[in-house]
Amino acid sequence: MATPVTPQQRLDILAGFADAMPDPCLIVDRRSILLHANRPATGEFGGLVEGSLLTLGLRHPALLSAIDAVRRTGQGRSVELHQTVPNETWHRADVALLPDFDGALVITMRNLSEHKRLEQLRSDFIANASHELRTPLTSLVGFIDTLLGPAAKDEGARERFLTIMRQQAGRMSALIDDLLSLSRIEMRQHMKPVGTVDIAHLLNEVAEGLETQAREAGLTIVVAPSEPVSINGDRNELYEVFENLMDNAIKYGGDGGTVDVAVGPGRAGHDYAVTVTDHGAGIEPQHVPRLTERFYRVDAESSRKKKGTGLGLAIVKHIVHRHRGLLTIKSAPGEGTRVEVLLNR
Repeated sequence: MATPVTPQQRLDILAGFADAMPDPCLIVDRRSILLHANRPATGEFGGLVEGSLLTLGLRHPALLSAIDAVRRTGQGRSVELHQTVPNETWHRADVALLPDFDGALVITMRNLSEHKRLEQLRSDFIANASHELRTPLTSLVGFIDTLLGPAAKDEGARERFLTIMRQQAGRMSALIDDLLSLSRIEMRQHMKPVGTVDIAHLLNEVAEGLETQAREAGLTIVVAPSEPVSINGDRNELYEVFENLMDNAIKYGGDGGTVDVAVGPGRAGHDYAVTVTDHGAGIEPQHVPRLTERFYRVDAESSRKKKGTGLGLAIVKHIVHRHRGLLTIKSAPGEGTRVEVLLNR
């Protein structure tokens, strides 16, 4: 005759199953006393204490309502838990009745915080991209309507409007190019680049390509002499990084003076450091941490006048991360801006 399984033995078996789960898992009795919490649960919810009321460690009304509903109906429930302190988190909690266990429940949770964050980023990105494209598109449509109507026979107006339309179309084209570039980089974010690039030669090549633009802005790009410096990387992507950085330095570096570019020994576990420094107006400290956010601008109107898309530094950040590098920006009002890219051999 089989030996009856005691309540404690059954709890031990259930606890063993809970401990094997990668997500937080709780077992509570009919009075909502916490019988067992696995390691992921105690790691994410530090206030849980076995033998105490669940509400002492998890005070979430939606979860308590789900527990009451499961006890009342016997049917499992799923609820989303959103907490804002100490950090903003989202979890999906699944509550189910344990059969033949005197009203005990099992609660499993899955952390949705990263999913929610990415969802919000995607939503914000689409909204910002739509806005950035709609503005020049609205301008184009307005000028087309004017050319088809009141200014149909006004040669002076036609020439002026067509010039503006071309500028707006160029702005849309640049934005679309940057959107495609960012999407392409993100798709390859977890793939380590292959190839060998001489950074010293690349910096001179980028500077030469921007020489006319710098001269028109009253600036000179000065690339410090350097021996060949070879690293593993994607040449086209690294060209885009330093083209973006030098282009920004030209746009915001002020009239006259130089944009200083140098490659030297690295730090923080990286072999080389490439710096691009301008001597312009500089940036208020509160803006610096957000400069690599998509579409973030310190001065939106000024950025648009300088034909900025708001995506340049976001692209730079993603490429540098793909190269297992590090991007830092230092700036202060009246002291210019210094951007450092740390890379490895």
